[in-house]
Amino acid sequence: MATEIIMPTVSTSMTEAVLARWAKNEGDSVKKGEVVAEIESDKALLELEAEADGVLGKRFVPDGATVAVGAPIGIILTPGEAMPALLAGGSAPQKAAVESAPATVALATSGNQNAGEKGGRLFASPLARNLALIHDVDLAHIEGSGPNGRIVKRDIEAAVAATHQGAAIASPEQPAPKPARDVAAPAPLAPDYEEIPHSSMRRVIAQRLSESKQQVPHFYLTIDCQIDELLALRKQINGSLPDVKVSVNDFVVRAVAVALKKVPAANASWTDTAIRRYRSVDVSVAVATPNGLITPVVRNADTKSLGTISGDVKDLAERARQGKLRPDEYQGGGFSISNLGMYGIKEFAAIINPPQACILAVGAGEQRPVVRDGAVVPATVMSCTLSVDHRVVDGAVGAEFLAAFKALIEKPMGLLV
Repeated sequence: MATEIIMPTVSTSMTEAVLARWAKNEGDSVKKGEVVAEIESDKALLELEAEADGVLGKRFVPDGATVAVGAPIGIILTPGEAMPALLAGGSAPQKAAVESAPATVALATSGNQNAGEKGGRLFASPLARNLALIHDVDLAHIEGSGPNGRIVKRDIEAAVAATHQGAAIASPEQPAPKPARDVAAPAPLAPDYEEIPHSSMRRVIAQRLSESKQQVPHFYLTIDCQIDELLALRKQINGSLPDVKVSVNDFVVRAVAVALKKVPAANASWTDTAIRRYRSVDVSVAVATPNGLITPVVRNADTKSLGTISGDVKDLAERARQGKLRPDEYQGGGFSISNLGMYGIKEFAAIINPPQACILAVGAGEQRPVVRDGAVVPATVMSCTLSVDHRVVDGAVGAEFLAAFKALIEKPMGLLV
């Protein structure tokens, strides 16, 4: 019995995903649990496994196509089974509605479909649509010659040529045009920009951060932390333990986790009916990837040692850049950290990662003059800015959290126990 391969969903906010690559060709044998394709979701690259044994009978969509969640992308047949009649002509079920980035491609249900049919949808390639706009051609009156009746470039060119020919026949009294002078036409100007199509991740980031900035009432609190003792302790740890290399960011994650344990009101999020305060301390750490920002989660960070946190962060960050995170590794979390100190950024304010209520923006440690025991002395100072959702966390709670965080960062020995 034929088994459809369905575009899966991995989160409630996911409505579509990109079929990044087929791992099997049509006619290849497939075993249940074997990877048949790679799917690019809004956060990661996932492997799609076959749900039955058989033969890959048809691939409905090409590599790189964007497909609605729940739509069929292929079909597995049992050995010797014939292709269903509906699919024999090479078209996918209507509900597959595929978008081949950056333009929309519609798959007809069967046979050729006239784009001008009343009430029907126009099936046209992106280039054909652009040419139609340039030459003022009505697509509804064009008979498509492409697959499944799709209008393609040659159809528009034929329509334009026919229009010009008709105009010439209708006006025979017009004198023949004079021969053009032998003057070289000016070379077309090359565009001075490059267009990079949006990835699924980039579109989701844009949507979520726009909603956050527009709908979440942000306020900001900044505190300066002296980190000379932290740097000395880090140097001692890395010098005495060859298998452990902790970073300043690892100390920050550990300090945030312990501070949240001390001030649990900051470990919360907003819902329409209640403030949700989390019992576990799960800290999201922002990681830059080629497709955009992703925030893998260090689970139960308050119960983990500095070395364990360091290993977790390195592992999560590496697999995030490779697009190999599992959904449970980047979903959830009660608090976020965004650290741009390694880029030399002194201070910045981050946008809250909904539905969380707080995100800590960490700047670079740099030498600054400070007053100590009445004298001005140099110290390594790191500025940290807390972005806060005022619906969930009041100013006093935010300040209490930062005070706890500062105390832990400036006296880091407490983070080792």
